[in-house]
Amino acid sequence: MLKSKRFINIASYIVAMATTIQVSNDLIEQLKNKKLYNKESYEEVIWNLLEDTMELSEETKKRIKQAEKDISQGKTIPLSEVKKKLGL
Repeated sequence: MLKSKRFINIASYIVAMATTIQVSNDLIEQLKNKKLYNKESYEEVIWNLLEDTMELSEETKKRIKQAEKDISQGKTIPLSEVKKKLGL
């Protein structure tokens, strides 16, 4: 016997055009669990999930490479020292 699924519509507005998608209650619960804060929209949740699969920009790759170089050359400040300077 097939289990009947109820669907929830999620609408997003793109340049004055509305698009509606249907998702199951199971998926909506999964999306709710991925929210970083209570009022985060489902669009934000989906973008965050997609971001994890996107390629890093060349600028980001360049900055990561520079940070790795700085770390290997000891051009860092320990967290304990930063906290002390900030009075934390």
